Amino acid sequence: MNVNYLYSLLAVVVLGLFAYVGAGAAGLQSVFGIFIPYLAVVIFIAGFVNRVMGWAKSPVPFRIPTTCGQQQSLDWFKQNKIDNPSTMFGVIARMFLEIVLFRSLFKNTRTEIVGNRISYKWVVWLWLFAILFHYSFLAVVVRHLRFFLEPVPFFVSSLEQIDGILQVGLPGVFLSGVTLLAGALLLLLRRILIPKVNYISLAADYFPLLLIIGISLTGLMMRYFTKVDVVKIKELTMGLATFHVGIPEGGLGALFYVHLFFVCILVAYIPFSKLMHMGGVFLSPTRNLANNSRMKRHINPWNPEVKFHTYDEYEDDFREKMIEADLPVEKE
Repeated sequence: MNVNYLYSLLAVVVLGLFAYVGAGAAGLQSVFGIFIPYLAVVIFIAGFVNRVMGWAKSPVPFRIPTTCGQQQSLDWFKQNKIDNPSTMFGVIARMFLEIVLFRSLFKNTRTEIVGNRISYKWVVWLWLFAILFHYSFLAVVVRHLRFFLEPVPFFVSSLEQIDGILQVGLPGVFLSGVTLLAGALLLLLRRILIPKVNYISLAADYFPLLLIIGISLTGLMMRYFTKVDVVKIKELTMGLATFHVGIPEGGLGALFYVHLFFVCILVAYIPFSKLMHMGGVFLSPTRNLANNSRMKRHINPWNPEVKFHTYDEYEDDFREKMIEADLPVEKE
């Protein structure tokens, strides 16, 4: 049994208790409200730039795009211009559909052995969970920009209106907050309950999901149950954004600092985890290259110059020994 999720769960619980006690009983609001957020941002920027620069410097001498359609060939073969692009426009279209709609994941199939035959079944649920999770995450991030910007941009206000369109309860329920939690839970349960996925899952696969679940739960608790002072939160966040730092008088409650600490841990963790696919997808040679190997010869520019030893030179070096061994030579 794979119990790696228990280690990740324990780590998240310990981190939450650490922030709750530190910002509450220990009175370290300045550490959790000012120092740790700045430290997380610095680690994120430095780590992100380092990873991207490392990928950008990696040599890609050959065209290695993954394809699942007909390549451009003879005129009477119909090319799949998106799944197997041969032009930059096709690459851009493919990348756009991949990043915005997870097109390759939409084609996800499950392979099973039925009797003595291999069966392939289209599985759309993973794509649906991924879309739900990622777009909910994006909506939550964009909504939270209102705490860091003044005046609040129109697109943030418009998103809030769309997100809270159901007007359920008071304060109104934001759909993205609920769907983010649901999407993260579904992806977590998939890793735990599906044996094949569970077998290959590491603690590093569970940790970010559990961390996001912790962020969602503490955020929902603050909005609908414990009722934190939003004005004081914006005072703190605007101070962080403008470098006029200070903890608001009266405090913000330990739960807020747990929520903020979880966010900081996630932000600092991104450059060192699989979450870096947010930047890596743009630099992946399996996605961002045109498959034009039949139209253009690609020569590895990193190949060193090689001095060839020709047969004539070889015979000059060993002619006498070859004659003694009765081996044929071109020149006597």
